[in-house]
Amino acid sequence: MTHRITRRHVSAGIGAAIISPAWASAPAFAQGGDPIKIGFSMAQTGSLAGAGKQALLGAQIWEKEINGKGGLLGRPVKLIYYDDQTNPATVPGIYAKLLDVDKVDLVIGPYGTNLVAPTLPAVMPKGKTLIGLFALDANHDFQYPKYFSMLPSGPTPKQSFTDGFFSVAAAQNPKPQTVAIAAEDAEFSRNAADGARENIHTYGFKTIYDRTYPPNMTDFSPIIRAIQATNPDLVVICSYPNTSVGMVQSASELGLKPKMMGGGMVGLQYTAIKSKLKTKLNGIVNYEFWVPTPKLMAPAADFFKKYQALAPGEGIDPLGYYLGGWGYAYFQVLQQAIEGTKSLNDDKLADYIRTHAFTTIMASDIRFGKGGEWTKSQVMQVQYHDITDAADLETWRGMSYQTVLTPPDEKTGSIIYPFEKALG
Repeated sequence: MTHRITRRHVSAGIGAAIISPAWASAPAFAQGGDPIKIGFSMAQTGSLAGAGKQALLGAQIWEKEINGKGGLLGRPVKLIYYDDQTNPATVPGIYAKLLDVDKVDLVIGPYGTNLVAPTLPAVMPKGKTLIGLFALDANHDFQYPKYFSMLPSGPTPKQSFTDGFFSVAAAQNPKPQTVAIAAEDAEFSRNAADGARENIHTYGFKTIYDRTYPPNMTDFSPIIRAIQATNPDLVVICSYPNTSVGMVQSASELGLKPKMMGGGMVGLQYTAIKSKLKTKLNGIVNYEFWVPTPKLMAPAADFFKKYQALAPGEGIDPLGYYLGGWGYAYFQVLQQAIEGTKSLNDDKLADYIRTHAFTTIMASDIRFGKGGEWTKSQVMQVQYHDITDAADLETWRGMSYQTVLTPPDEKTGSIIYPFEKALG
């Protein structure tokens, strides 16, 4: 199932453009050979590459499947993308090139809040419909009516990342009282921390430590020691992958033992990071968007079979649970809008997405509301437990090491509380 891709380099530091030719070997198409070109950027290098590569393979599987079925509107589909290098500064130039030079018919968003936020002002003047991938409240300031968020964070996206964390904490007896927040100084983590502060107020906790730290930080011991000095009941960390690893390692080494810890840490969902941290993950409660329970796996099993057969050859996350399936699913939303409108017109597509429900391999009955956010949150909080140094790929493939605590309709068990009891 592997197909080769061609690379061509572009100037101005945009990076490598990869145009997948899967459509070329597809069956004959009813309306001639002109492909529908869909353009986007996707992190293939930098701190978000571990997830961006998953999303790209998911998109390529969608492309090959859709072309194998005859394309869209009787035409083949061709994906054109560039590596944004996990650098927001590259994004405006990439989308300008896609629209003005490559002359793509449609655009779709990159992965991550930090990358989607600068995409919006780049596509808004052109009136393009945009579906962002895992961008937390990226449309808050713009309120662009043709933006839609492929992120199950619901109508209050900032709060949703940690709402389950605090709801579980509030249910404990005696109820914990104090909270420490540590947040990376980046778009996503600032938004998540803002939501945590609102949840702290809602659930009646008290903040006794609240700091941000730079994205390039490498020594986290001063933060962990400062948190220890305040002795909080709850520790909420909002971070991107590199600093998530650093915070977990430092907390383990220095023996930080609040009653609960985690909340908004990106990266702990990656197979490579789980394999690196192993026992240090025990007890942490953190957000998730999808886990391989029988219920959730049922509609996605065929996709993950294909993804996991291809991933080793691509040298990427072997499971693809965090973003591989979502990289496929957000193209499914675009596909259903094109099929529903029988059009590539951005106004018609946006109207359709705004007024219809969508079923994908990762979630069903997706409806978009204010600001392009989902009308219902499906963010989970998952606790890691019973992980040993022998944990391997088969461990991460299943549910033996993780329990879904929230939401109630996805819950698989109860929290091990306090945190120290999960350390073994």
